[in-house]
Amino acid sequence: MQAAYYERTGAARAVLQVGELPEPAPGPGEVRVRLHCSGVNPSDVKSRAGLRSSVLPFERIVPHSDGAGVIDAVGGGVSPARIGERVWIWNGAWGRANGTAAEWITLPARQAVALPEDTPLEAGACFGIPALTGLHAVQSHGGVQGKTVLVAGGAGAVGHYAVQFARLLGARQVFATVSSAQKAALARSAGADAAIDYRAEDVATRVRDLAGGAGIHRIIEVDIAANGALDAELLRPGGELVVYGSGAREFSLPFFPLIARNLNLHFFIVYNLGEPDRAAAEQTLTRLLTEQRLTHQIAERLPLAQIAAAHELVESGRAIGNVVLTIA
Repeated sequence: MQAAYYERTGAARAVLQVGELPEPAPGPGEVRVRLHCSGVNPSDVKSRAGLRSSVLPFERIVPHSDGAGVIDAVGGGVSPARIGERVWIWNGAWGRANGTAAEWITLPARQAVALPEDTPLEAGACFGIPALTGLHAVQSHGGVQGKTVLVAGGAGAVGHYAVQFARLLGARQVFATVSSAQKAALARSAGADAAIDYRAEDVATRVRDLAGGAGIHRIIEVDIAANGALDAELLRPGGELVVYGSGAREFSLPFFPLIARNLNLHFFIVYNLGEPDRAAAEQTLTRLLTEQRLTHQIAERLPLAQIAAAHELVESGRAIGNVVLTIA
C-alpha cells in the first residue's frame, strides 16, 4: 500500500517519505479501514519534528491520528456487518506505529466510529482531535447551559468547533478571541456573539464590556502560558478555566485571584479521555452530525504525496481551519 512515514525526527521535507508498505490485516477485535482522508494536527507535526522527543518509539512511524474511510475487513470477534461502514478514527497514531497517512489502517474496532451518511469523509478526518477537544471542553464539568463562554482562538481548528458546540449546547453568550478580521468573521459565522481581535483591541476591557462587568463563566483555553493571567482576571467567582493547550512547557499563574474567587482549573488531553467522557462526546457529536447542525472548516486539501507541504502549512500557523490529506 502507499503510505507516508518517517524513521527519524526532523524537518518535514528531510524526514517524511512516501512509498510502499505491506498492506495490514486486522487482528482479533480489530477492523481494517480503507482510508480516504487523513487529518494533519499540530501534535502530528510536533512529534515528527522531535519537539517532544528525538527518540522514536518505533523504528518507522506512519503519522496522523485522525482519518476517515470505509471498513473493508474485520478480525475475529467483530461483526462482519461492519464491512462497508463509513467511519472516522481516533488515536490512530497515539501509542501506535501506524497512523492514518496510508491507504489502510488496522486498529481496535472501538476506535472506528460510524459516520452519518450526510457527513463528508473529509470532515470525519477532523473529529478525533479538533472536534472532540472542542466538544469535551464545552460539555464536561457540568456543561455550559445558561453560561457565558469565551473561546480563545475561536477561528482555529479546535476553537471553531468549540464556538459551535457552546452555542448548540445552550450557552447564554459566546465570545471568541481571534487575530484578524477574517478570523473574526469565521468565529461569528460559527455562532460567536462577538469576536475580539487581540492584536487590535484590549481584550480585558472588551470582554468586561460584553459580559456586563460580571465576568465569564467558562474560558476554553488554547494557550494557558500566554493567557492564563488574563483568564484569571476575566473569570467570575466560581468560574471555570478549561485548558487543552500551552505554548510553553512551564507557566505561572497568580495565586490570589484564583483562590479569592474560587476559580476552577481543568486540564485535559483528548488522547487520554476516559471511556465515559469519550462515549459522551461521541454520542453528542453523532447527534449533531445527524441533525446536520455543524459546519466544518477545511483550510486545505492536499494529496498524500504532498504530506511535507501539509506539515509545513500546519507549522506555519497560516491555515485557518483543518488541513486534510486525500488518499486516492
